[in-house]
Amino acid sequence: RLNASQRRDLMEIVEDRYEAGSTLITSQLPIDAWHDVIGEPTFADAILDRLVHNAYRVELDGQSMRKTKLKTGDESAQNG
Repeated sequence: RLNASQRRDLMEIVEDRYEAGSTLITSQLPIDAWHDVIGEPTFADAILDRLVHNAYRVELDGQSMRKTKLKTGDESAQNG
């Protein structure tokens, strides 16, 4: 969960980037959970409004590549 300072920082970054250029965000959390993580409903609404509504979303599906590589014995997957 974000504290007040982290929420303000995230809002400032999102606000500065809004309609100024591309912003890439990756997350393992579904968007439905972001309100809880951001913590403050007003900040969460403002941040998500700027990020989600004009976004291209790519949701990955399927087996983890880590598991696949471990099954095939790929040493680099085991070490990193």
